[in-house]
Amino acid sequence: MSLTLYTAYLNSAGHRVRIALALKDIPYTYVSVFQIGKPAYRHINPQGLMPALKIGEHIVPQATAILEYLEETHRDPTLLPRDPVLRARARGFAQAITSEMHAVDVIRIRRFLHNDLALDQTAIDQWQRHWFAQGFDALEELLRRRETPWPYSFGNTPSWADLHLIPQVHKGIARFDVDMAPWPLINAIYHRAQDHRAFIAAMPEQQPDWPGAIAEPEVATR
Repeated sequence: MSLTLYTAYLNSAGHRVRIALALKDIPYTYVSVFQIGKPAYRHINPQGLMPALKIGEHIVPQATAILEYLEETHRDPTLLPRDPVLRARARGFAQAITSEMHAVDVIRIRRFLHNDLALDQTAIDQWQRHWFAQGFDALEELLRRRETPWPYSFGNTPSWADLHLIPQVHKGIARFDVDMAPWPLINAIYHRAQDHRAFIAAMPEQQPDWPGAIAEPEVATR
């Protein structure tokens, strides 16, 4: 069944999905939401948030739902550890990113803080730094407590936790100048992933709508 991914180079949730597609070697068509425009995309996905995956004639929004679909329909290679407890820990690690970090640092939140609450850029920057630091502190401690110092988050190869971690770190570094020195375990995984073919293919600058410079989009991203 044909797959079409609606996303944009700047969309970190779509970045997760691109990594999963690359890890599993799943072919798909990339459609830039920035290029088709907000009204057209809302007709496709009423939520208006990226990404969305078109499966045949069906639209599935939300990155986690898309990742679960890919895992259930393309089991080899698996994105989740085989051991049930380790699998749950990997999911919890990923959810700490999606629910506790990503959900509060997206552009629609920053716009609300500025446009509706009249916070200046200094206050918004403080908001960003707070949630990045709090989130990375917790993730670093989870990695420190692992029984085995795997090269990736929960294994010898990249999987579910890593495809959530790497886009969040990349966003922090590229868009908010986050210094990753306080989190050496996270930083090591991030740099290790830079040499992996799936992470290279999924990087924003590898996408067809990459303009060569980061700009704030007009469509709400996640």
